[in-house]
Amino acid sequence: MASVSKVSILDYFNIVFEGENGKIESNCKACGTRIQAKRSVTSNFVTHLKRKHQAMYDDFVKRKDLKREGYSSGFLHSFTTNGGNTRFAHPISTRGGVGGGSGGGLTKFDRHDPRQVLISEAIAKMIVRDLQPVSIVENQGFRELLQLLEPRYTPEPQYYVQSQLLPAYAYQAQVATRQALASVHALSLSLDLWRCLTGATSGFSGNRVLSDFDEVCHSHGVSGRAFRVVADPFLATTTVKPCFLPGFLLSPAPTTGQDVVDGEEEDNSNNEEEGIKNGHADGGEGKDSWEQGLGVGRVDCFSRSLEQCVREGLHSCPHITSTLAKAACFYNYITSAVPPEKLSQVFDGPGLSMGGPGTPPPAARDWAAQLKVLRRLLDSMEFLEEVSGPEELVPGVSERVLLRELTDTLEPFTEAWDMVQGDRQADRMTDRHVSISLALPCVLGLRKHLSETSTPHCPSLLLGLSQSVERRLAPVLEDPLYITATTLDPQFKLTWSSNPDWHRQVLIEELSKHSTASSPIEPNTVLHPQSQTPPTPAPSPASSLSRPCKLFSFIKQRPTTQAKSLEQELAVYLREEPTDEEALHYWRRKAIDFPLLANVAKRALTIPACGTVVENIFTSAGRCLRPEAGRVLPKNLETLIYLKANYRLLWT
Repeated sequence: MASVSKVSILDYFNIVFEGENGKIESNCKACGTRIQAKRSVTSNFVTHLKRKHQAMYDDFVKRKDLKREGYSSGFLHSFTTNGGNTRFAHPISTRGGVGGGSGGGLTKFDRHDPRQVLISEAIAKMIVRDLQPVSIVENQGFRELLQLLEPRYTPEPQYYVQSQLLPAYAYQAQVATRQALASVHALSLSLDLWRCLTGATSGFSGNRVLSDFDEVCHSHGVSGRAFRVVADPFLATTTVKPCFLPGFLLSPAPTTGQDVVDGEEEDNSNNEEEGIKNGHADGGEGKDSWEQGLGVGRVDCFSRSLEQCVREGLHSCPHITSTLAKAACFYNYITSAVPPEKLSQVFDGPGLSMGGPGTPPPAARDWAAQLKVLRRLLDSMEFLEEVSGPEELVPGVSERVLLRELTDTLEPFTEAWDMVQGDRQADRMTDRHVSISLALPCVLGLRKHLSETSTPHCPSLLLGLSQSVERRLAPVLEDPLYITATTLDPQFKLTWSSNPDWHRQVLIEELSKHSTASSPIEPNTVLHPQSQTPPTPAPSPASSLSRPCKLFSFIKQRPTTQAKSLEQELAVYLREEPTDEEALHYWRRKAIDFPLLANVAKRALTIPACGTVVENIFTSAGRCLRPEAGRVLPKNLETLIYLKANYRLLWT
């Protein structure tokens, strides 16, 4: 066995005096403090390091551990996969033997050693959370870092992480998801599609998308259980691109899960007519397969429809493109020439942040962020003129008036977008649920705003927005599902209605239909996705006090509560004052008071207004896994995205 150098706490002190009986006085090498002790009792020195110099103390402990390891006999403990943890339900092959030591006679960890498993899990979490290429484990610099931090750790090869470790976590996530979904009362799903770098979806017909969707539902135990499926009307065939203000897209960073080809920011409206024709206005084979596959259970993605309204409005006002392009040039100049500390006075604030080095600028996120940047630009134009250079890049007075008119007209659209998208700046993986109950009030607000707005400098913008809102969004105002969801949201109820009696009648008819549909079903009955509900849970056992007996005859009997009808529950519910309490939490609390309404509300309010989380994951993957960053096989990319989506389920 190789010799191991002696580790002493006195290595961190300078001995200045040595007396009889082993008494010594030493000065700390870090702070110069003099400490008296005996050579045989060094606790004073250890205590000083622990209290005053934590880093030096940690180094001392580590050296002691390495010394102890150097004297070990190389005995390897026998553990099950993952050190006795049952997290890995998926089988993982083992590696025989012990890795060779590197200096000091160190014995490498076995693959099943708890410390080895813990570090491997931490590396897997890093790869998943940051969507790093798995090949990072083969990088020399990464391995040198691991060697410095833990010399006994044996780096796992890329093929092992890729073919066994990550799939094992994916299997575990799938099992956990199935268990979680098995007990839910109601659920709705969102369906989105990754588009390649060219924006095309070659090879993904409507039938192919539906086939893959059915396979995913089956593997997670939710086949036939979804109340509604939120998806674009022609997800597999549309060529409509994401909306960005002309010139403001500084880097390809779309937020809809679609990568943008070079030059799209210069011509934001290319293929618009084709996109509407193929995707939203006319019928065809794609529409037939899509409608037949998802049936009446499909609900249009509200946020995507809102985005397309803005896109069509900008397309209807072509003369504003050159003004926006000039404003974008000025923004591009100041972000590259003006010191960040000065820019932060303009662009740091609610909803926007300049971020740090390497982070995308605010204008590179989506059309709503770009409009906020434009508004801040206009509000701080005088300040920016002072700190910037060329005056020819600064928009003129007439151009500023036009841009101000644009931002004022689109401001309510930005507010609606922020509401349905949720808080995306704090954490891009936040799964805050925003239901379709917001859609109807948003549409009413947009209609009112457009009817009261005057745009003397760009009237075509107002006309285009109004026509698009009427075509894409106004139908929700008469849709019984949206009326039900909005009314059963305790913050709205019927406060939005201009004809409460008619809307109450529509609501009662819709509630009656859903209450009938939620009756108990036979276990072997095959239902369509929009009609099946989980089996009715078994009744709770009754308390002994609920049965009359002589022993408890002195106790006053509880008054019998007569079951309320659906109309009675609705009347009592509407009489209560609206509350800002989160809708699903409210109905969990009120399920005893309004059992019939709660049964419908828990289903209607599960329908999301957008697929924010899915889109964010696609966006992150699109940025991190572009061709210049590395090539990833589709199977491995799918595993990474799946684990990214279920990160908190596995590791928090």
